[in-house]
Amino acid sequence: MRDLHELKLIRELTHFKDDLIETHELDRVNFEGASLPIIGFTIGSKDKTKPALGLFGGVHGLERVGSHVVITYLTSLFKQLSWDEELRTRLEDCRIVSIPLINPGGMALHQRSNPNGVDIMRNAPVDCKEQSTFLLSGHRFSPKLPWYRGEEDKPMEVESQALVDFCQEQLFNSDAAISVDFHSGFGMKDRLWFPYAKTSSPFPNIKQVQNLKDILDETLPHHIYHVEPQADSYTINGDMWDYIYDLHRDHNKDHPERTLIPWTLEMGSWIWVKKNPLQIFSSGGFFNPIKSHRYDRTMRRHLLLIDFLFRASRNYKSWR
Repeated sequence: MRDLHELKLIRELTHFKDDLIETHELDRVNFEGASLPIIGFTIGSKDKTKPALGLFGGVHGLERVGSHVVITYLTSLFKQLSWDEELRTRLEDCRIVSIPLINPGGMALHQRSNPNGVDIMRNAPVDCKEQSTFLLSGHRFSPKLPWYRGEEDKPMEVESQALVDFCQEQLFNSDAAISVDFHSGFGMKDRLWFPYAKTSSPFPNIKQVQNLKDILDETLPHHIYHVEPQADSYTINGDMWDYIYDLHRDHNKDHPERTLIPWTLEMGSWIWVKKNPLQIFSSGGFFNPIKSHRYDRTMRRHLLLIDFLFRASRNYKSWR
């Protein structure tokens, strides 16, 4: 199999040598004679209680742009470490952790699901507490249909377990952590979703989310994000971030002050299709910007959000 372009970019990141950067091969996905690694990075302090920002992409193999945003940010960050002493000093007291491509098999196959036909974002052992949408919210009928959750009572997929294990290891003991999972494909707006996806009931850290939203609005008054709970759009069975969030709360029963706010950025790819309808006939054209100027604009606009969240994670006392 020809080397996956996104994986090639990630391998180039592993060649950066710096005391502040650690590379982790979390697992491998084997299919059709290929073996593709799931690669994670940790940058900054080795103290896992320090505040942290988590960056994740490539859960859905068709949504390449999410991985590209994360890879672009990490590439810039790694290059800055070679000359920015202030950044290096800052990272001694905080951490950035990342899996830029969670589903390399799906991306190699140009499909949403992993090679087993399972939608990673609906693979966790979590069920909707309210009425769900047929098929879209996750189902167990067949891997030949989109949004398949996997077989009931079976272990999670390799990719799902790698994500959960990485978050448990790198985020659960942090004084305060913020994560962002980059997706595309829903609507005309860029939406910042926060839990829950399984219910419209407010989740326990709603006050901290509102505080973060207020700071975002005040700091970046012209930002383009529509901030809402995911359940406002639709509910989901098996949502990975609902599951990780609840695991974090259970893990920190004796440390209720520890906070994890998992965000999902859903880039509104319909606007790209509206401006360039012909791109729906290209591979991944419904989910990714095809024109180079739109791709460049997408990279720029979301790097500003990551920078804001990095600062917010370090200054968690202002919102927690």
